[in-house]
Amino acid sequence: MESLEMTLLFDYYGGLLTGKQRQCFDMRYNQDLSLGEIALDLGVSRQAVCDNLTRTEALLRKMEANVGYVSKDLKLRKALAALEKDAKQLADHTDSNVSRVAQQMLRSLDAVKE
Repeated sequence: MESLEMTLLFDYYGGLLTGKQRQCFDMRYNQDLSLGEIALDLGVSRQAVCDNLTRTEALLRKMEANVGYVSKDLKLRKALAALEKDAKQLADHTDSNVSRVAQQMLRSLDAVKE
């Protein structure tokens, strides 16, 4: 779960990191390289890579704690999925007005997803 969490945080806040932090993070989480492999590629010690990643992970978590974009986005996605489920059920309603409104809701939800 931590890898997924870190990748989500990076997707939202990665642009705020330094180039070295982004590079190191990418090599670890996206390319799945070991600390030793990253150290060799960057020409630094394994400890330097570990320190960089530790600081970067802490910074990403701090950004999320202060801003909360990932949490808000996940809540929004969950709410949209629930609305879509309910609107699909209403779309088959025997009352044509209810069905029409449900279809409009589904179109609006599709527009939000784009």
